[in-house]
Amino acid sequence: MTLGELRPGEKAKVVSIGTTGAMRQRILDMGVTPNVEVQLIKIAPLGDPVEITVRGYQLSLRKSEAALIQVRK
Repeated sequence: MTLGELRPGEKAKVVSIGTTGAMRQRILDMGVTPNVEVQLIKIAPLGDPVEITVRGYQLSLRKSEAALIQVRK
């Protein structure tokens, strides 16, 4: 399951980041790393971006970025 498939309010742990290079590094630099817990807060009206809580702060990700992040509940 991906981060983008969660519903608002659901929590999950990051399993892996499904990309390489600069995009992977950008996601890791934002604190979204394997084994960290994330919570989907809300999805924008048109579905993009999604807002999550990670490591105690809120972060907005594009839907395409959220689709790269594998999670488990």
